[in-house]
Amino acid sequence: MYTIKFKFEQKGLTPITLENIEPGQSLLEVALENNIELHHNCGMVCACSTCHIYLESGDQFVPEITDKEEDFIDRARNPRINSRLGCQCVLEDGSGVIELTLPDQSMIHGD
Repeated sequence: MYTIKFKFEQKGLTPITLENIEPGQSLLEVALENNIELHHNCGMVCACSTCHIYLESGDQFVPEITDKEEDFIDRARNPRINSRLGCQCVLEDGSGVIELTLPDQSMIHGD
């Protein structure tokens, strides 16, 4: 089971900590299931960059970044060295703590 800490760049949003999160689901799915808004225009198939996140810690609990994911991150707004796509960060078997920051999505219109 995982503990996942969501922080937000958007002003006025309070950090959220989720506990007892089961492996096998993506960080995007975890966010959506817990009413945390994270855009996902392509339907979670790694064909856009709208579920862009900053993975602050816990990258050892998700698969390594692929070339395809990296290509889409290059198109995201304000990519950083720790940028990932939430749909591609599927929690592996095990447990641990993951911290991530959601970029400010208030200014994103489309892809």
